[in-house]
Amino acid sequence: MSDESRPRRRATRVWYRPMRARDQAEEHRASTPLELLFDLCFVVAVSTAGAQLHHSLGEHEIGHGIALYLVVFFAIWWGWVNFSWFASAFDTDDVPYRIATFLQIVGALVVAAGVPAAWHDDLTTVVVGYLLMRLAMVAQWLRAAGQDEAYRPTALRYALGITVVQIGWVLRLAVPDSWFFPTFLLLVMAELLVPVWAERTATTSWHARHISERYGLFTLIVLGESVLAASNALQEALGSGHSAGALISLAVAGLVIVFSMWWLYFDQPGHLRLAQFRQGYVWGYGHYVIFGSAAAVGVGLELVIDHDTHTGHLGGVASALALTVPVALYLLSVWLLHIGPRNECRPIAIGFPFAAVLVVAMSFTPLPVHLAALVMAALVATTVVATHGHPAAD
Repeated sequence: MSDESRPRRRATRVWYRPMRARDQAEEHRASTPLELLFDLCFVVAVSTAGAQLHHSLGEHEIGHGIALYLVVFFAIWWGWVNFSWFASAFDTDDVPYRIATFLQIVGALVVAAGVPAAWHDDLTTVVVGYLLMRLAMVAQWLRAAGQDEAYRPTALRYALGITVVQIGWVLRLAVPDSWFFPTFLLLVMAELLVPVWAERTATTSWHARHISERYGLFTLIVLGESVLAASNALQEALGSGHSAGALISLAVAGLVIVFSMWWLYFDQPGHLRLAQFRQGYVWGYGHYVIFGSAAAVGVGLELVIDHDTHTGHLGGVASALALTVPVALYLLSVWLLHIGPRNECRPIAIGFPFAAVLVVAMSFTPLPVHLAALVMAALVATTVVATHGHPAAD
């Protein structure tokens, strides 16, 4: 009997299977339904943080709002990053694994519930939610240590490092407010160094295409969140009786910006660029800027609509900068992580930073959103023309 005619054996469903490292060369490695649910639940926290940033900037609390947005977004982002890379290497999709993942999702929702209090300098609920996410991650690493001998030293280092840093987050709640940022930055640095220290014994078997897809999906979600935020603001403005023509024109320009952001991120295969970074730390960590700026674009669009409908307190230039600065940061981070300053296609390599400067400069013109949209569309057109006829990357 040939292989084609032999009936295929279906995988047996079991409630438990040993947690062993997955094959880095595994074919057709794609995001699972559980990972997609994880992303969707995490975006609730992203949306809440964006809403608070919108309120702060609208009330001229610019420094306070941006600082807290960066703090809260780190908690959301770092929980997502740790789960995604662990899942790429050790996903068993059995009952214990799913329950541990659900606990991490609960932690993300607790973080989201604590975001409004964080804007009043009470980070207790955010820290509690963060601890839930991180301690569930410790349980996963301890399970990997007990069941995969090859990666036991690495897994134990992860479990120990994460636990020690979480003790630091709890102790930080008791320090004076004047020590907030120094202690926060110290603990962030400790969090980022845990993977570097842990993987010195053995690099976990994460899958480059899977990681690239996971990051791409989260980029899609935060871009979608920007569209939703702008759509809600536009709906409120139209419902209040303001001129539909000007608002629709503004909405179209905003969509051109978001569509261009999508095009520029996904135009280059992420896994190829990821392979150029040693162990992926810079690529993976650098997406903090991509995710954070993409989510903030929606806030900027809301503030521009508020200004144009005379419902906001922020000036015209400041409102425009709330949009153009995140767009520029997005362009620069995509340029560094996906395109590469030394890209062989010089129009693309030069075009990204040049467009970032132009986008910010448009803030000081009478039609900042429309002109920024033209700059973004021109950059997309440049990439299309410059890569025409080149072999498609796989």
